[in-house]
Amino acid sequence: MSLPPSRRAAGGPRQLFSTTRAERVALARQQFFEEGVRPSGLVGEQVIQSWMRCTRAHTDRGRLIAFDPVTPSRLHATLNRNHELLDAARAELQTMESSLAGTDSRVLLTDAQGVIVHVTHNPSAPAQPILCKTARLGVNIAESVVGTTAPGIVTCTGQACTVDGAEHYFDYLREMQCAAAPIRDVHGRLAAVLDITVEARPFGFDAASMVALYATTIENRLLLAQSADRLVLRFQASPGLLGTPLEALAGVGPDGSVEWLNAAGARLIGRLPESGPRDVERVFGLDLRTLLRLGRRDAAQPVRLASGLGVWLRARLQAPDGVDFRHAVGVTAAPGTSIPAIEPLLSDSPAPAVADDGTLRGHSRKLIEETLATHGGNISHAARQLRVSRGTLYRRLRSWQQDDPLGE
Repeated sequence: MSLPPSRRAAGGPRQLFSTTRAERVALARQQFFEEGVRPSGLVGEQVIQSWMRCTRAHTDRGRLIAFDPVTPSRLHATLNRNHELLDAARAELQTMESSLAGTDSRVLLTDAQGVIVHVTHNPSAPAQPILCKTARLGVNIAESVVGTTAPGIVTCTGQACTVDGAEHYFDYLREMQCAAAPIRDVHGRLAAVLDITVEARPFGFDAASMVALYATTIENRLLLAQSADRLVLRFQASPGLLGTPLEALAGVGPDGSVEWLNAAGARLIGRLPESGPRDVERVFGLDLRTLLRLGRRDAAQPVRLASGLGVWLRARLQAPDGVDFRHAVGVTAAPGTSIPAIEPLLSDSPAPAVADDGTLRGHSRKLIEETLATHGGNISHAARQLRVSRGTLYRRLRSWQQDDPLGE
């Protein structure tokens, strides 16, 4: 039995669960913008917070959005600044676009400031007047410019979200549906936002799950690309999850400290402390030498973390010039040979053996010198075992000579 209009107006309970989503959003807008009431339960908290920010910055919700002009020089600078991100995202963006080719949805990738650095163009899609204006390279779609949108909220908060229809702050964008997720770098900072947007119709699929999956994959690729000269650990409770978006990743720096974890890694190990020791043995329960020896194996190995949790782990040390030391870890010098066998390549004066100082750099240098010693100083044979070119090996040796010309 419904309440009389007089009782509803007097503050009777609203029948929220009997309304459609569109009606709930309309009621939320009425409460927030006209009555000054917080519409909790009608729309998500992220949308409410965005409305609050937009109310302070934009007074006229009915106005048209003015976009800054995109000049060639500005666009070139933006793309150049984000080349590492675009390289990491390229394969996944192509896969996404192929998957969405039969829909009217578009894929947008923005940088941390909300500037579009990649966008899908679908010539076969019906007229999309709003997307034609907004979905262009170099256009800034940050919340400060276009109000409440999914990518705008992610840029502000770093949290994935969806924004549907009238949840957008400006009336101009009421026909839009968007879902976005963050992409972070090795420092834990927001590096980009991945978004799926459609105009004048619902998605017809779970856009939030799809964008989260691809954002995670792009983030993992970006973390790996930014981890040159780092020991990268891949681990999970099941070996079948390695190499998938669900794998946990960690980057170990030259000093043996854990520099970063991806989201899956943080869930298995816990957040890294903001300050204090991050020693890999304290975090993983395995010292650096053990992890490097695990790197000799192509297959993941079962290990037990410091917490007691059993996981499958694969380690790889990738140098900035492409040297992969997985197959050199643990090589020992041949009987009767010594590390100084490489000294003719470096200088005319004897060079003492380099001690393993417990860092990745020390391990790498020691492994190269031991491999050279094993092969009697033969660069070609050593390069073949290390799976690098002779030129790469020569460059490494010369760089050490420049760093320590007196062999001290």
